Amino acid sequence: MFAYIKGTLEAKSNDSIIVEAGGIGYRIFTALSTINGVGQFGSQVKIYTHYYVREDIAALYGFHTMEELGLFDMLISVSGVGPKAAISMISTLSPSRFALAVVSQDTKTLSKAPGIGPKMAQRIILELKDKISKEQLTAGSMSEDIPAFENGSPTPAAEAVSGLMVLGYSSFEASGAVSKAYQEGMGVEELIMKALKSLSK
Repeated sequence: MFAYIKGTLEAKSNDSIIVEAGGIGYRIFTALSTINGVGQFGSQVKIYTHYYVREDIAALYGFHTMEELGLFDMLISVSGVGPKAAISMISTLSPSRFALAVVSQDTKTLSKAPGIGPKMAQRIILELKDKISKEQLTAGSMSEDIPAFENGSPTPAAEAVSGLMVLGYSSFEASGAVSKAYQEGMGVEELIMKALKSLSK
């Protein structure tokens, strides 16, 4: 319904902000990273939004970056993960750390988010990794001199592509961004972070 809201920052609380646009004040529930990053009262802000509607709730959720919005959309697609749990995860982990935790099946890191127990962390990993098959991983346009697999295991470049796909990017977008960011010896998280920067330009 709303792709983004651009207006004046009027208020902040510990879980939301109020943005005035066109004479209307929108309460937007969001993560700590957005609350801390939007700036001072009276400043102009652009918040990427998700209008969440269920039988018992209608609320606007929003984020400072497209990556965080994509992560929110991905998380609430997992069975049993609602908006509050998704916000908790985004407040605790950056998109690159989250993607790395999923591709490395690191339930301990995911469980650091308040309200996310080990079982929910496992479910997030299983459901999101199921969306990325080996065929999808190799279907992109990664340069021929960047191997996707070594000794049958994914390389850091392939893991980075997988992580970007967890965040909602297509295999083509993810492969292209990783190819552009790739330098020999780079770790998975560094590759994801650099690729995210190029994708957000």
